[in-house]
Amino acid sequence: MDWYDVLIVGAGHGGAQAAMALRQHKFAGTVAMIGEEPELPYERPPLSKDYLAGDKSFERILIRPPAFWPDRAITVLTGERVARVDPDAHAVTTDTGTTIGYGRLIWAAGGHARRLTCAGHDLKGVHSVRSRADVDRMMAELATTTRVAVIGGGYIGLEAAAVLAKLGKHVTVLEAQDRVLARVAGEALSRFYEAEHRAHGIDIRLNTVVDCIEEQAGGAAGVRLATGEIVPAEMVIVGIGIVPAVAPLLAAGAAGGNGVAVDAHGRTSLVDIWAIGDCALHANPFADGPPIRLESVQNANDMATTVVKAITGTPEPYHSVPWFWSHQYDLKLQTVGLSTGHDLAVLRGDPTARSFSIVYLRQGRVIALDCVNAVRDYVQGRALVVGGLSPDPAILADPAIGLKDMAAATCATA
Repeated sequence: MDWYDVLIVGAGHGGAQAAMALRQHKFAGTVAMIGEEPELPYERPPLSKDYLAGDKSFERILIRPPAFWPDRAITVLTGERVARVDPDAHAVTTDTGTTIGYGRLIWAAGGHARRLTCAGHDLKGVHSVRSRADVDRMMAELATTTRVAVIGGGYIGLEAAAVLAKLGKHVTVLEAQDRVLARVAGEALSRFYEAEHRAHGIDIRLNTVVDCIEEQAGGAAGVRLATGEIVPAEMVIVGIGIVPAVAPLLAAGAAGGNGVAVDAHGRTSLVDIWAIGDCALHANPFADGPPIRLESVQNANDMATTVVKAITGTPEPYHSVPWFWSHQYDLKLQTVGLSTGHDLAVLRGDPTARSFSIVYLRQGRVIALDCVNAVRDYVQGRALVVGGLSPDPAILADPAIGLKDMAAATCATA
């Protein structure tokens, strides 16, 4: 049985960062990553943007060149999924029956795309956007695809819709809620993006419930709605979130549910097992309420560093402000903080100029910003979120007053 001082389950952003951070912190023991995909670690955000559009090759989205990993004595095991964890034996077993022992285990398995359960969900032409293989299958069908239905109006769905519209496809976005980006942004930003997509020829359908996928000759032919209407489509993209990949940990006795519960240092309730990234259920100082999961590169990377510090004897609790980004058309959206639970949204700038920010407050304190083509606000607004500062909303709304100056003034009077 192979054995490693640190075994990392998952070869995405979090797993790769954990492996790199171990060497950066002078960890001299054996390190291995195990990933279920056949590829070396690569960046996932470009999948729904540059990679799907054909603007970047796969080699350009690798996290590090292939030689990087052996050069740093990091073993990368690809094409195997961990099916069982035995915390008493300090070992995992893969779906091929391989058993691997560990001294410490970092669970960075992320999640799998949530799939439809209705009739036709498994037809040819129905896709998720989670892995290189997913997007490669989509790209192979583009030449014979004229109409695309995107189920879900979140970031992934809208990014894919923007690329496909640019490629000349007729795209319809089907969203069950009354606005796009409903889980992650305020109404003003949702309405802005709805208008932008419609201006690019995309049919946005809100309050729309899917009944099933229609079949023709063994493949998707359209999406039947609960109203009985059929939206014609040779390709269906499903972007309705992820299911955290934590079943083996929960089966082994780890605390959790919608993710695996971790403490401020990333430890699970199982001895010598940590968890990071999309699947880690954690108390976040920038969230209002119960523990959350954050599906972002920032969270995966920062949690990886937190866990490595704990393993290498320099523990430091996780305390990183969340940030996200999305590219759609020529719009660069940058978000800092979490807007969930805001009671006031302040607009800075003019959305018709396609450069503006929305500042979210809760009980007078800034908790998040959404910045569209407004890099300066994004960079300077971070201090308002980190400090939980309470600037005057009327002044906050004036784009002529820099957020940097506002933060300094607010700190001086606090």
